Amino acid sequence: MGLLFTTKTALQKKYDVSKDTLGSGNFATVKKCALKGQLDKGPWQAVKIIDKNKVEDMGDIEREVDIMNKIDHENIIKLYEIFDESKKMNLVMELVTGGELFDRIVARGNYSEKDAANVMETLCKALKYLHDMNIVHRDLKPENILLESPAEDAPIKVADFGLARMISNKDMMKTACGTPGYVAPEVLQNKGYSSGAVDIWSAGVILYILLCGFPPFYEEELPALFDQILKGRYDFPSPWWDNISAEAKALVKKMLTVDPNKRITADAVTKDEWIMKASPDKKIDTQNLKKMQATKKLREAGKKLMAVNRLKALTAAP
Repeated sequence: MGLLFTTKTALQKKYDVSKDTLGSGNFATVKKCALKGQLDKGPWQAVKIIDKNKVEDMGDIEREVDIMNKIDHENIIKLYEIFDESKKMNLVMELVTGGELFDRIVARGNYSEKDAANVMETLCKALKYLHDMNIVHRDLKPENILLESPAEDAPIKVADFGLARMISNKDMMKTACGTPGYVAPEVLQNKGYSSGAVDIWSAGVILYILLCGFPPFYEEELPALFDQILKGRYDFPSPWWDNISAEAKALVKKMLTVDPNKRITADAVTKDEWIMKASPDKKIDTQNLKKMQATKKLREAGKKLMAVNRLKALTAAP
């Protein structure tokens, strides 16, 4: 899959871009687009418009693009084209419209161990594909697991390769990165790490949350949180874990093993006993997950409100 590096006008020549913004970050906005003359009926893609002036290191963006250009998997967001301009870089990508996985689970209301096992199997097949290519995602979290469409059986899509890296046997990654509650112990130890085991730990945290609705590691202060993670200190508290099968708990333990050399691999997860035999009759209570999602969205809304108020204060007349 080759990328198209071309001139400023080429994006507008090939695509119509919607005025509506699908999402935005510190240096990029995402809009819906379609081939010229097709914006009203599709098929649609998403275009990520990166403002180069707001990017601290374009090398990071170029690495992300290089990695995404190598990836072609049904459960990973696809990059189709790139239009590189003097002030902007436009990435035409697969448009997914199903929202975040956890939001879908909450909306469904009913969820089973079989459903959780299917999600974990699919996720780890995607991780095996990446790890076989010596690609490590390094920022797996619920927000980066999306659904292709609103359809009931929509497949998951792994997104956001901004922290992903290519690895080799000679290289050690030393950057402490990722989202605090999902980061692996070896990332925090500052001794270097060189395998996809960091992704399996993050997937293990996600599995834990899928089964009970709250994270295995949670402290308000980061030093206490990191101490919990470094020691692998978590449990399966009653009553929330009382009805979860022993096989499911066993897989969580294999994924949340502190020593990365003893941690289960992505391939082994897909062949695990629980993944193969999880019961659709083992129901999971989604109330805790609903509360967690509501709290997260409340915090996000609060951050946006504070940002708006700061902006108003800065722009107010003296």
